[in-house]
Amino acid sequence: MKRFLFGAILCALGLVTTAATAADNTPPEGFRALFNGKDFTGWHGMGHFDPNKLAAMTDEERAEKRAKDMEDLKAHWKVEGGELINDGHGVYLTTDEPLGDIELFVDYKMLPKGDSGIYLRATPQVQIWDYTDPDKFKHRAELGSGGLWNNTAGKPGKDPLLVADKPLGEWNTFRIRQVGSRTTVWLNDKLVVDNAILENFWDKSRKSPLLKSGPVQLQTHGSEIRWKNIYVRDIPASEANELLSKPGDDQFAYLIHGDSDFAATWKGPVENYECVDGVIRCKPGKGGTVYHPTELTDFVARVEFKLPPGGNNGLAIRYGGEGNPAFDGMTELQVLDDGHEKYAKLDPKQAHGSAYGMVPAYRGYLRPSGEWNYEEVTVKGSTIKVELNGYVILDADLSAVKEEDYMKGHKHPGKDRTSGFFGFAGHGDAVEFRNVRVKKL
Repeated sequence: MKRFLFGAILCALGLVTTAATAADNTPPEGFRALFNGKDFTGWHGMGHFDPNKLAAMTDEERAEKRAKDMEDLKAHWKVEGGELINDGHGVYLTTDEPLGDIELFVDYKMLPKGDSGIYLRATPQVQIWDYTDPDKFKHRAELGSGGLWNNTAGKPGKDPLLVADKPLGEWNTFRIRQVGSRTTVWLNDKLVVDNAILENFWDKSRKSPLLKSGPVQLQTHGSEIRWKNIYVRDIPASEANELLSKPGDDQFAYLIHGDSDFAATWKGPVENYECVDGVIRCKPGKGGTVYHPTELTDFVARVEFKLPPGGNNGLAIRYGGEGNPAFDGMTELQVLDDGHEKYAKLDPKQAHGSAYGMVPAYRGYLRPSGEWNYEEVTVKGSTIKVELNGYVILDADLSAVKEEDYMKGHKHPGKDRTSGFFGFAGHGDAVEFRNVRVKKL
């Protein structure tokens, strides 16, 4: 039923894109208008500015900056005939509302030799330009609009998959879907970016994930551009999990095929866990490491999990069947409500997603306790990558971790294991897991 409803939503959205240019700033069902067609309500001015620096300002400093930016906005932007018009200069039009996982529709029209873009979560950018302008061919403009221009060269999404632009002077329609850092772009109903990670431009290393939320910005870049029909729909966690788990799903094998199958096929202290309606739950006050007896070398694991407040568990990676997976296995990847007050003094190498005691993960990307999270783990040789809710929070080579890097008092004799089992390392909390799948590489 869930997949049927989701498919119906997408079909409805397909109809929206076809008729978007005639909608006159009236949002379709399920969406809300970010632009009312009359004035700048819900928007302010802000140029290319690091959102981390903005967050570090005092309230007074931010207010002063906002006032200056609004004066600039008035000089270069206007509303006319239900359209937002920019003369090519000045600050970017920026939503007051920070946005997270969304589906976004935007119509735009530009002049010959034009150049612009759409910032997502204050991060550059979905590219817009005149793909016929030879002066821009050195930047690969002939490949068309819609690419994630500021991604690293050669990375997915940097260049659009095809040219989908309409002739200059005609209205174009973007449909942009963003779940975590994962970004998919349709231009005029054609797929031009497919589930690519939008890199964090504001991190020079490009290693830290995108911010969880931030404004949409309409870029100014030297030539007139017009915008209208700007609609947004928030994507709920349940839909986000389904979208994240969908690519390549048919290549994964489920490790649980029924409630009774868990106790019959998994190994370890299975009596300390229960499986009801396909959900594995560690019994309160119980624990230990349970694992599926399939020997794995390189693999991808997908799992959904739900944490109670302060909950603690872990993913056992290349576990040998005995001992503590955090030390005797390749690693234990923390599953932890690390934002709970009881973990205020937590060592970074114990945070959720960390290779326990060895490599810290980026924090702040868990959903609130009681909600289902989606996690994907890729293990290749000595490398391990963790993607949580669409954000890469760990990307490490454990062969590069030395004993002096270990958390104080810890040793990891199993770190260099090349094979083992996948499982859960319970620590007495009622953490839940479902849709547990593995693909061998």
